[in-house]
Order: sequence, then structure tokens, then C-alpha cells
Amino acid sequence: MGYIEEIRELVGNQPLILVGTAVGVINDKGEILLQKRRDGSWGVPGGFLDLGESAQEAGRREVLEETGIEIGEMELITVLSGKEYFVTLPNGDQFYPVTIAYMSRDIKGGELKADGNETLEAKFFKQSELPESLNPMIKNMIYSLAR
Repeated sequence: MGYIEEIRELVGNQPLILVGTAVGVINDKGEILLQKRRDGSWGVPGGFLDLGESAQEAGRREVLEETGIEIGEMELITVLSGKEYFVTLPNGDQFYPVTIAYMSRDIKGGELKADGNETLEAKFFKQSELPESLNPMIKNMIYSLAR
């Protein structure tokens, strides 16, 4: 059982503040790496921090786990938080995410592949050809990348 599951055992569905990362990985063609999730939406790789893990470590881990791509250096882009990002999951769990968004153009290696668990498909997109079902928080992040 992980940290978040342990907290949920104690507090049930009550709202939590959870810290996570999202990483916009840009290839040498200027395309952004997106993953298709189980709910059909597209977003950038990312996830919640584990205990004792830095935001950068979490970002690199999540990109590798979800897409098979290994990245190096990351640049802080923005921090997304607030009531507009409030989430209620299908099981009733509620949380306010604090998402630390990074960009990386430093692809070290790996093979692009969906993990089949959190990621159903992974591919690079031109910014002019982003999928319609893009997560709204990720849209804000991508617009921050373009500035």
C-alpha cells in the first residue's frame, strides 16, 4: 500500500492536497510527448510524489514508467493549483492538486511505448495538432510552454 492509500484509509474521501509533477517532453522536432489515459483523455506524463522523492525525481520516474522515455535536465515552467483544479474521482475521493510543471528537451534514451496500465498510447504531437480530448490542466501547461 502506498502513501496516498494509507492516508485514504485514515481520512476516507475527504479532500486532500496532493503534490505531483507533469512533464512536457519536447523532441528535436519541437513536438510534445502526450499519453492517452484510461479515461480517453490525453495529457503529459506525470503523477504524485512518493515520500522522500523530489519533484524532479518524480517527473523523471513518471516519464520513464508511463512512456519508456528516459529524460535528463528539466526546466521549471509553472505551478498549477487552486479550486479550478479540484478533482472528485469516481470512487468519491477528492483532492486539490498542486502540480509542478516541467519541460524537458533532454531525451537520454529509451523506447517510446505505452505501459498498458496508466498509458494506453504514447506519441509525440505537433503543437498545432493536439488531440481534442486534452486534459484542461495540461492545456494550460502547454500554453505556458509556448510562451
